[in-house]
Amino acid sequence: MFIATLIAKESLNERDIQSAIARLGEADVTIARQSGLIDGRVLDIFFNGDPGTARKYLEEIDGDIDVAVQPEANRLKKLLISDMDSTMITVECIDELADYAGIKSEIAAITERAMQGELDFEEALRGRVALLKGLETAAIQLCLDERVRIMPGAETLVRTMARVGATTILVSGGFTKFAKPVAQAIGFESFHANVLGESSGLLTGGLDGPIVDSARKDQLLQSAAQDGGLSLQSCLAVGDGANDIPMLQRAGLGVAYHAKPKAAQAADVAIRYNDLTALLYIQGITADQWVSQ
Repeated sequence: MFIATLIAKESLNERDIQSAIARLGEADVTIARQSGLIDGRVLDIFFNGDPGTARKYLEEIDGDIDVAVQPEANRLKKLLISDMDSTMITVECIDELADYAGIKSEIAAITERAMQGELDFEEALRGRVALLKGLETAAIQLCLDERVRIMPGAETLVRTMARVGATTILVSGGFTKFAKPVAQAIGFESFHANVLGESSGLLTGGLDGPIVDSARKDQLLQSAAQDGGLSLQSCLAVGDGANDIPMLQRAGLGVAYHAKPKAAQAADVAIRYNDLTALLYIQGITADQWVSQ
C-alpha cells in the first residue's frame, strides 16, 4: 500500500481533490481509501499500484500543491539528516560572506554552477574559499547577524521530529562557523561542516581537515543509521543541490526542498510551494502535534 499526500500552500478544495482522484485513475492505480481534509490543506490518499506513475500524474495537478508518494510502511521517520544552505537557512553562506570581500557576484556564479551539478564540488569549494583569503574573520559574525535567516518551518520541523524521538543531524558543504550556531538555533542534535582556515584574525584561503561533500553526507547518513540501529527506510534526508543527491537517494525518503532540477528529479519528493513543515505532513504529523517556534 502507498500513500499520496497532497499539501496545498493555502487551502485544498473539492475540485483539487477530485482532480487528484481523476489523475490517479489515469495512472491506473486502485484507491483503497482517503483521509478527511487535514488542517484545511492536506489530504492522504491510500492506493495500490505503481508509485512512480502515481507521482508523475499527480504532479501535473494545477495549483500550488506539493505531492508526496511513499510506502505506507515506515511513514514516521526515526532520523532526519538535512543540508543547511538554501535548505535550513535562506542563503548560501559563502556567497554572503563573499559580499564582505566585495566579490559576491564572482563567487555566487560558481556556487550556482556547483549546486546545479556542473562543477566538481570540492574543486569549486576550494576555489571559492581561496578567493576569500585575507578577509577578516570578524566578517563571519557580521554575516551571521546580518544575512543568515532560518528557513520558514525549519525549527518546527526539527524540534517536532526530536520530540517524537527522531535523531536530527545537520550536514553542510559550508562551514562550521555557520553550521554550529544554525544547528543550535534550530535544535539539531549534531552538525557536520567544513572548517575555514584562520590565522591572526584573517582567513587563510584554505580549509582544515576533510571535506564534507556529497560522499561524506551519504556516509554520515549511513553511519548514523547504523549507530542508531535504524534501517535506511526509517531515514529522511532533505536538501536542494546536486551535492545532496547521494544522501537523498540513500534515505528511505529523500526530499528535494525548493531545489535545483537535478536534485528535484533524483529525490522521492520535491517540495516546490510549501515551507519545511510539509515534511511533517508527509509523515502524518498534523499541526496540533507540532512543537511551536
